[in-house]
Amino acid sequence: APHGPVDVGQCPQGQPVLVASGPDGAAVTQAVQLLTQGRDRAIATGQTVLVDALTAVPAPAPRDWPGYLPDRSQFQLQDLTDFLERPNEDVTVRGAEAPTIEFDLRALPDDTFLPGNSVTLRYSYGPQMNPLTSLMEVRLDGLPLGGKKLDKIEGEREQSLTVKLPEDKIRSNSKLQVLFQMDPRERRSCNRAVDQHLWGTVHSTTEFDLQRQAGVELPSLERLQAGYPFAAPQDLSRTALVLPDDPSPEELSLLLEVAERLGRLSRSEAIQLSAYEKRDLPDPVRDNAHLIALGSRARFPFKESLETGNFALGSLWKRQRDASELRTLPDAEGVIREVISPWNRDRVLLMLSAQTPSGLGRVQDVFSRDGLFFQLQKDTALISAKEIDPSPNDPQDYDLEFVSRAPQQRQISEISSGEQLKRAFRGGWLFLIPGLFVVAAIGYGIAQTYLTRFAPASEEDAGPETGPETGPETGPETGPDPAVRSLITSGAPAPAEEP
Repeated sequence: APHGPVDVGQCPQGQPVLVASGPDGAAVTQAVQLLTQGRDRAIATGQTVLVDALTAVPAPAPRDWPGYLPDRSQFQLQDLTDFLERPNEDVTVRGAEAPTIEFDLRALPDDTFLPGNSVTLRYSYGPQMNPLTSLMEVRLDGLPLGGKKLDKIEGEREQSLTVKLPEDKIRSNSKLQVLFQMDPRERRSCNRAVDQHLWGTVHSTTEFDLQRQAGVELPSLERLQAGYPFAAPQDLSRTALVLPDDPSPEELSLLLEVAERLGRLSRSEAIQLSAYEKRDLPDPVRDNAHLIALGSRARFPFKESLETGNFALGSLWKRQRDASELRTLPDAEGVIREVISPWNRDRVLLMLSAQTPSGLGRVQDVFSRDGLFFQLQKDTALISAKEIDPSPNDPQDYDLEFVSRAPQQRQISEISSGEQLKRAFRGGWLFLIPGLFVVAAIGYGIAQTYLTRFAPASEEDAGPETGPETGPETGPETGPDPAVRSLITSGAPAPAEEP
């Protein structure tokens, strides 16, 4: 097979440069793939590396996001990881002015939380605290949720405090904060406090119980702030970038900026992000992947599909107020818009476009600058600059307008309906037996009501069973006496009738 060499060189100005090349596209792709796979990159040494073959890295699960909440309802603090993917351990702070203990509590981007969420904090604290003024407080993103006094002079170990987590406050960038306010029991002369013997600890056995379901309404640029849905799974294997044929330098620059942003939003052992020119886009990729299409309005890759119906790209530059309507001339405004993919209702299409190259530069600025990118919301963003040369460090130099233009939203979930049903059953099994009793009682009541209302009416309609009609004087004809009937059956002679 052709080798894909990776060389370390130097520019004429002295800067180092890394060159990945090969005799064909497959070899170049393989050489670049070496740089994205950590396990293979670790053995690449020397000035030049020839890539013969690489081990395929399986794609992670769509809801396996390092640094985010585990994909289950009950877990402990030690199941969460920090930015370096290290599990959380016990954390101890000391002193009267102890810093706040902070942990990431990052919800998965497609999590929808239900009522009934809680955290049971496991904590300890040392002796010699002032029991009147010392306390421990739990916060979520600065919002106080609950607290408890530290009122034991001798201190306590492995205590617990359960507080509720509001379902509408847990987000993809949330943080759980624990504050120990520790005051010494006694002060020395000259008002100098001795407080280094004061300590408080949050234990990694802290427990979480979260009620949630997978599924989110799309399109939503707010979810894009976490990379969703393009970073599900985290190796970007379900995402494809689509450029116009023979892309311009501005379009290639935007492509690189978008790829860099997706790389910063995802963490995986390997990256499987693909990019195509419009003419080379395979139909299976178009039909099954989340698409990011970019290009100027005149060269937009899917222009023929998006200029009609609810996906009309040209209408984005139309301005309308009451009965007035006008269309803007080409300007430096850029557009970011997310819609449900026309080829797959479970995928989305992100459109990055502008009328001019400078407009594409404004879109690129959004993806390169956190202050702009983390403002994205709704499904359409219009970006323009107040200055000819806006400052990269001043978001105030830009105008961002957010609108909702999607005709409808669709709930997209990364797990099947059967799996969601099983999770709901596991989460509510404690209510199963009482529920069965309630259903049985309701069924019993309905049956009794039916029998009470309709059974007597049916018996009255049928009436008693009677023999042949007789006259009013003689009365109905009756059969023999029971004693006589028994004798007849046994064959004995019947007794004579009395005169």
